[in-house]
Amino acid sequence: MRLGDICRVRGQETNTLQGLGLVVGLRGTGDGDAATTSRALARAMQLMGGPVSSDTTGQLNLDDVADAKNVAMVVVTAVVPAVGAQQGDLLDVSVSAISAKSLEGGRLLTTPMLGPRTDDRNVYALAQGQLRVSPDGPATVATVEGGAKMESTIKANFHTDGRITLILDQDFADFITAQRVEDEINNYMAIIAGDSATASRGGLANGSNLTPGSARLSSNLSTARAIDQLHIEVEIPELDRSSPVRFISLLLDTTIHLQSKSNRVVINESDGIVVIGKDVEIAPVLVTHRNLRIEAGGPEFVEIGQDASPETNAKLKDLADALNALDVSTEDLIAIIKTLKAKGDLYGEVVFQ
Repeated sequence: MRLGDICRVRGQETNTLQGLGLVVGLRGTGDGDAATTSRALARAMQLMGGPVSSDTTGQLNLDDVADAKNVAMVVVTAVVPAVGAQQGDLLDVSVSAISAKSLEGGRLLTTPMLGPRTDDRNVYALAQGQLRVSPDGPATVATVEGGAKMESTIKANFHTDGRITLILDQDFADFITAQRVEDEINNYMAIIAGDSATASRGGLANGSNLTPGSARLSSNLSTARAIDQLHIEVEIPELDRSSPVRFISLLLDTTIHLQSKSNRVVINESDGIVVIGKDVEIAPVLVTHRNLRIEAGGPEFVEIGQDASPETNAKLKDLADALNALDVSTEDLIAIIKTLKAKGDLYGEVVFQ
């Protein structure tokens, strides 16, 4: 597989902007006499030059807006892409009601969008616009396409102090894969640098997708180090630190030879899907299901005087085929797999989605 298909570069991840806003123009389905909504509406009207009175202590008089039925306080969120966002970019906005019955027909007033950290008070975007409620979704959730305009640039930093950190996807993250990636990257760089002694350890030396032009990437050796089962730290070669994009692009396009995942069972109970790898085995067992009786595995019959062949375990996919031929439902197949795993008679990894 390509290295870029099983990992990402730290710093290349999505971020969420959020804010509290007001929706107006509802058809009597707003927050009603909620005090927090009344205060927010009075403050918004004051900032826009509206005629809002004050009491004897100087506080805003909420009696003027207490009966507003067409206003709702909402939570506004927008997702910044993994590559970051530039000033002036437009992002889609998601709007969720706090206590309103419906947001249909409403319009979001200009809402400052802050970062995910509560101690960061910088305004990164301003959101506003006409709400669109999905006909298939709840009426308390709406969207504004292109409703958030970036007021500042958010950069996705991908290297620090001449290093990048690769983060393995959860489906591939383990100690074996992390060590394999470290070895293959080091072999890859050794081949580029012409260090055949280092490359002789294996890995890419026995199957690389290097091209003759790759040798121009760098003239010195980079090193990779697996920090744990999830992170691999890679040093950017000295000659590429001023423009590391070439190095990273070639690195992520490197072929990585991974251990087979054919001993894995993936189960999606909600959709009734079972995917069984060809190498998943089960111990010799007797499976009974209602009025059915299936015996799987066990030693083969051997005549007297012959050498006994080693006992082989049955394949789970063969058991599944037998159950399917007997019209056993997917739900019952999943229950049998769970029982085999709980008993310790299933030799493989079971993943539930």
